[in-house]
Amino acid sequence: MKQLLFTNWHLMRIIRLAFALFLFYNAYETHEWFFIIFGVFFLVQVIFNMGCGPKGCSLPNNKNS
Repeated sequence: MKQLLFTNWHLMRIIRLAFALFLFYNAYETHEWFFIIFGVFFLVQVIFNMGCGPKGCSLPNNKNS
């Protein structure tokens, strides 16, 4: 778990973390607690490094002949 959290940080992962923190702050300031659901969604993506990576969401195009 420690290796998962502290390795393989790329720009998209940092952007997701910043957006999750922004949503938590926004939910606290505006008292619109619905934003926490979206913040948790992005925070889970950051913690487990899920979602599209820096190379996009495409599948590799390896064809065996």
